[in-house]
Amino acid sequence: MSEQQITAWLATQQDAMVAMLREMVDIDSGSYNKPGIDAVGAVVRRFLDSQGIPVEVVPQSRHGDCLRASVPWDGPAGNAGGNIVLMGHRDTVFPDGEVAQRPFTIRDGVAYGPGVADMKAGLVMNCFILAAFARFGGSPAPLVGLFTGDEEIGSPEGRPVIEAEARRARVVFNSEPGRVSGNVVTGRKGGVFMAFRITGKAAHSGGNFTAGISAIEELARKIQAIHALTDLDRGITLNVGLVSGGQSVNTVAPWAEGQIDLRYVDPADKDDLLARIHAIIDRSFVPGTRAELTIRGEFLPLTQSPAAKKLFELYVDAAAATGFKTDGEFTGGCADSGFTAAVGTPTICAVGPVGGLAHSPEEFLRIDSLVPRAQACARAILRLEQAGL
Repeated sequence: MSEQQITAWLATQQDAMVAMLREMVDIDSGSYNKPGIDAVGAVVRRFLDSQGIPVEVVPQSRHGDCLRASVPWDGPAGNAGGNIVLMGHRDTVFPDGEVAQRPFTIRDGVAYGPGVADMKAGLVMNCFILAAFARFGGSPAPLVGLFTGDEEIGSPEGRPVIEAEARRARVVFNSEPGRVSGNVVTGRKGGVFMAFRITGKAAHSGGNFTAGISAIEELARKIQAIHALTDLDRGITLNVGLVSGGQSVNTVAPWAEGQIDLRYVDPADKDDLLARIHAIIDRSFVPGTRAELTIRGEFLPLTQSPAAKKLFELYVDAAAATGFKTDGEFTGGCADSGFTAAVGTPTICAVGPVGGLAHSPEEFLRIDSLVPRAQACARAILRLEQAGL
């Protein structure tokens, strides 16, 4: 009975979902904008409070606070099986002012705006699934919604909260956007975000050129060496995506900085690659320069355990019962789902509404996927026990 009630109620909620999504998207919430991320959290809290769902705030000092919502549950005390976790992040990659340039809009059934798919639509979906179970019950275990605030930079503060939640969970549904194909994600690369700073020596570039030591020249040579570590056949990519440095056009550069994005498939490759990067940073291509490397964030790969494969198969069946076909696919993008999988919790990723072109001005979301993806996730939750999960 709960499945029919929940899916029928969700079928009536598209307009409310879109209204909540509009409110969230029209808030700048880049990873370093703590007030903005917490303002998106306030939208989540207001909605869940209105549904009688308590929300615990886990304060974070530098990034958005983590929110932990728990649907009241009247099942057996102790719940040896663990919680069912719906997970998502509130931060985006976009700078302050992006919303003013391109606020939430809908054209021909497709929504646009910063973070509309990655992953504010997934947050909305999770909120409405939690609300449905709060209304009608039926969850085979306590249902928890975890809303974090720094995923786009590797969850430097959120990771311990995520891992602690995962250790007491029986399964995790991560509501990153469904692929354009309609598929979910069953495998992801691991990643490491790093920054390096080079110190040289300033000198007048015309009158005293030979007295200078160019940090920018050293930066350029290090970038070439770092990029040369890319091995596409093994799924390894290195990208120095941000650079800065120098004092003036007529000064030999006394400093320079770069930021590195490392992606890999095989966990065994990570330590070797980090050792090679450290060796490049420690080497002075330009005599007299010095450099330091800092790791700023890390993602673990999402791999599919036997239990995660059962969860995936359960979701495929739940999607079919909802009326759409889905499959699993691998992606080079990283996500918090790697952390939950790494502690041994069966995890499925990208169960959120369908969208694409994330991290770009063309990012979009299919409005007609909001309700079906919520219904499929709810069905999968209701059928966990019969699948042996």
